[in-house]
Amino acid sequence: MSARSVILLGSTGSIGTQAVDVISRNRERFTVRGLSAGGGDLGLLARQAAALQVEMVAVADPGAAPALRDALERAGVRPDVEVLVGPSAATELAGAGADVVLNGITGSVGLGPTVAALRAGSTLALANKESLVVGGPLVHAARVRADQIVPVDSEHSAIAQCLRGGARAEVRRLVLTASGGPFRGWTHDEVKSVTPQQALAHPTWSMGPVVTVNSSTLMNKGLELIEAHLLFDVPVEDITVVVHPQSVVHSMVEFVDGSTIAQASPPDMRLPIALGLSWPERVAEAASACDWTQAATWTFAPLDEEVFGAVRLAREAVAASATHPAVYNAANEECVAAFLAGRIGFLDIVSTVERVLGEHGGTARGGLGLADVLEAETWARARAQEILARR
Repeated sequence: MSARSVILLGSTGSIGTQAVDVISRNRERFTVRGLSAGGGDLGLLARQAAALQVEMVAVADPGAAPALRDALERAGVRPDVEVLVGPSAATELAGAGADVVLNGITGSVGLGPTVAALRAGSTLALANKESLVVGGPLVHAARVRADQIVPVDSEHSAIAQCLRGGARAEVRRLVLTASGGPFRGWTHDEVKSVTPQQALAHPTWSMGPVVTVNSSTLMNKGLELIEAHLLFDVPVEDITVVVHPQSVVHSMVEFVDGSTIAQASPPDMRLPIALGLSWPERVAEAASACDWTQAATWTFAPLDEEVFGAVRLAREAVAASATHPAVYNAANEECVAAFLAGRIGFLDIVSTVERVLGEHGGTARGGLGLADVLEAETWARARAQEILARR
């Protein structure tokens, strides 16, 4: 079996570094053609490029070219490596035609690379949920085959694995599990004074700051609900969210005969990353398995949507129009940045997103174009900033 060629987008982030670990332990199965990063850690990017012997390196920061070339030289990267720099660098790299493109970029800026990878015919291992949420119809239109997208989020990877247990017509509903974040069980009054430091202390997962804050507000689960709806073509009313603090059951599929199939493993993103790279095959020893010789208790509880309203807003966004999900995501990104900067309170995040969603006129679902998505995003960011400036 020949090695699959891989392009890693967001290689210096949480998903990217774990993907590098999986690949480094399975060099006979994967060869990396290119890496991309934002440009915040050029030293790490250069060391990855040297270790993986890549052909191409891309950085989003347009002013990083001299420093990147210097870092590559000091790391011993071969002098003929192709360097791409600027806002479109990751998109250009994604379209280079590798067997697999792992999109681990954070935020809606991942939409361009997602579309480019699909148009190039690559299998897209998708960890950048925002690109699907923001441009779902555009992403689906870019596919050249139906099975081209493989989810890397642990919840959606779990669902994809569970769906092997039955035909699509036999599915009654999807069940997304949520850890509940660091404020599970807190009242509305208790979460009013939450600080960025508290929000960044996730009890289970180690992730980047934006995703970690999204997990604390449950906005991440709202994005995942929209993503599940788009990935598996299941109506949002047939997707349930339950709180599972142990984060061992990553999601479930309930079938029409009353059977529920669950995927369980210790919380470790290397398993869904490995599956994204190798689908439909599995990578041996990608991560540790559950120890079934030890006593354990798993609990499940309904989501408190009175305190954490982000999932309700996600359902409303899907029902409203084709561009409301893009507005949902863009307004949230602005709010999270303001919260991390200490300019707004924790509860202001979801309340501001709700207000922006309510003011958005929407776009008809038929004939949605990239210009419609970008216009909706631009409006949402500007409107969120106006509202936040008055707080």
